[in-house]
Amino acid sequence: MYLHGTSKINAQGHLEIGGCDTTDLAKQYGTPLYIVDEALVRQRAREYVESFRASGLKFQVAYASKAFSVMAMCAIAEQEDLSLDVVSDGELYTALKAGFPVQRIHFHGNNKTPDEINMALDANIGCFVVDNFVELQLLNALAGDKGKKANVLLRVTPGVEAHTHDYISTGQQDSKFGFDLANGSAYRAIQETDALTNLELLGVHSHIGSQIFEVEGFQMAAAKVAEFAVQIRSELDVTFRVINLGGGFGIRYTAEDKPLPVAQYIKAITDAIKTNFSEANYPLPEIWVEPGRSMVGDAGTTLYTIGTSKDIPGVRKYIAVDGGMTDNPRPALYESKYEAVIANRANAPIEETVTVAGKCCESGDKLIIDCELPKAEIGDLLAVFCTGAYNYAMASNYNRIRRPAVVFVKDGQSDVAVKRESLDDIVGNDVIPARMKQASTAK
Repeated sequence: MYLHGTSKINAQGHLEIGGCDTTDLAKQYGTPLYIVDEALVRQRAREYVESFRASGLKFQVAYASKAFSVMAMCAIAEQEDLSLDVVSDGELYTALKAGFPVQRIHFHGNNKTPDEINMALDANIGCFVVDNFVELQLLNALAGDKGKKANVLLRVTPGVEAHTHDYISTGQQDSKFGFDLANGSAYRAIQETDALTNLELLGVHSHIGSQIFEVEGFQMAAAKVAEFAVQIRSELDVTFRVINLGGGFGIRYTAEDKPLPVAQYIKAITDAIKTNFSEANYPLPEIWVEPGRSMVGDAGTTLYTIGTSKDIPGVRKYIAVDGGMTDNPRPALYESKYEAVIANRANAPIEETVTVAGKCCESGDKLIIDCELPKAEIGDLLAVFCTGAYNYAMASNYNRIRRPAVVFVKDGQSDVAVKRESLDDIVGNDVIPARMKQASTAK
């Protein structure tokens, strides 16, 4: 059993996280329940910041809030001297409501609406990451209407294919994101941006994918971006002050995953930047990165209560929990794998291999296939590890199932960061049109 962060098995044989017994958390808050190990989140943040400080380069570490966007996480990001990426008005609003410093907010996205851009301009955010020519013109026009000049990075696709799932690879040429280096669109975007009066070009952004376990892709992207920067300075007399190499740093979900230490990723990136830019006699730019999953992924645990079971002799045994694809759609989307433990009997010996099924009305609602566990009983608590990223963020109300609460735990204290949805919340935005009410009365 691999335990992350502050997780341990206590004297009662129960899983404990952040000094809190998970059986007590289940009694107090109910299940399903997202549990966040606050100390581990802060540790990860400090690993990034300290690794960059050791490089001597100017830098920003921006937490990619798409991984897990709640006000409490924004507060931690501020306290740990991080910047913040947002990709929608909802994520921006969350950051603003949390009081996050606006100059450290970066706005991403391949289809920002005029309303979202205006909201960000009114808030005076630090930077827009521009994704296409349509957005370039729209942002320039809207900034001009407000008498403002917006800082921008241009997102480029460097043609680097990360060794990851197709749906989370973003740096290859065939991508919905960014201006392509190979076909000349990135070059034309620089020319166009430089001519627009309401935009201030800081540099370029590159992101090659997610859940990456090697440094070669980042090094190759750094080299390609540096080569492009040198060409742009030589031919267009434009010098990049900022290079953003994105995120995608992998974490351990199962024993198959072999992530590198944060310091190793960052040293590879900063060394590649120093080498490629220094050799070209180019001023060393400020380096930005955007960790999301690697900041919060292994700090999250989802706690379920086990209910029914079904044994199909010679085929499979299912055990069902009180959540499923509504609180974790990643297995259905990406065939993502997880590890789990019976939280209230964490020291019990392994007795069987089961498939953990959710309660949604979908045959594909399987959280873990071939999970080795002690013999599960009704009422046992199942803890699924590494659910801090893209779980709450992607949760839904399919089957009108309520989204779980989120609690942060640290030093024996637990605090609600997101309240559990109520049944009234489920119907809170529903409206029966007056004509339908009239039709019912007429009968």
